[in-house]
Amino acid sequence: MKPLHVGVNLLWLVPGVVGGSEEYTTRLISAWLEHPADDLQLTLFVLRPFVDTYPELVDALPTVVCPISGRSKVVRIAAEATWLAAQARRHHVDLLHHAGGTIPLVRATPSMLTIHDLQPLLLPDNFSRLKQAYLRWRLPVSAQKSRLVATLTEYTRETIVQQLGVPADRVDLVAPGFTAALAEEPDGDPQELYDISGPFFLYPAITYPHKNHELLLRAFALVVEQRPDALLVLTHRAAQMERHLDELAHTLGISANIRRLGHISRGDLDWLYKHAVAMTFPSLFEGFGLPVLEAMGHGCPVIAAASTALPEV
Repeated sequence: MKPLHVGVNLLWLVPGVVGGSEEYTTRLISAWLEHPADDLQLTLFVLRPFVDTYPELVDALPTVVCPISGRSKVVRIAAEATWLAAQARRHHVDLLHHAGGTIPLVRATPSMLTIHDLQPLLLPDNFSRLKQAYLRWRLPVSAQKSRLVATLTEYTRETIVQQLGVPADRVDLVAPGFTAALAEEPDGDPQELYDISGPFFLYPAITYPHKNHELLLRAFALVVEQRPDALLVLTHRAAQMERHLDELAHTLGISANIRRLGHISRGDLDWLYKHAVAMTFPSLFEGFGLPVLEAMGHGCPVIAAASTALPEV
């Protein structure tokens, strides 16, 4: 029997920008490569930067590269409705898996969809008015027009059914897994490289408003009063809260106790999980919260907010 040919739409995946959904999606593809199914054929549709960031996936699977950088969201949306639609037909794709939360305006191939969370609908103030309007328009119709919707937690599954009016039998739970063994060795000695000389807490999160770094800094200032040698290690890229957090750390007098590392290697992050006093995760909204699973996989205690999907994880 002819295998089902599934195209994976990754035009939304700008490497280093989309956070946990990038980790989830690329790990899911890697896991499929380790356990392929004879009745399923995959083809990836990707941006140019994806090729340089994930050469192992591109080498292992048929990949069609869209000739855009992905820096403009408007251009990406237009490419999904034109270039992707044409390429899916050209490559005889039976089903397009749109892994980024919405489906294109124009499509000729049946769709399935992954929705990581409904934060744009539930916490709209964290998004620009333009993005709010677009997602309020596209999220419901994307879910309703898809043959199947996949999501990561029961919390998000319930919100999709309630908020988007999708029948429960068309929303499937596909939770992430994580290999508990250390993935890679660190790049040299992280203690020396990052000036980590005392006990430290870890928070690997982009500085978006809902990640709630402000609460963490205020709580950590109380820790420093009791343990002046304590450190707070923050990883991942900067977003709109970065300047405010710098000013707050200065006001609280804890700037010298904070290590802002930005994006680091997998090996270095694994080392931090292994050696941290705890991984803190005060986020106000999560469709899953992959760092919580990663930390527990490394035996690192977790201090997490009792919000949204985090108690379930």
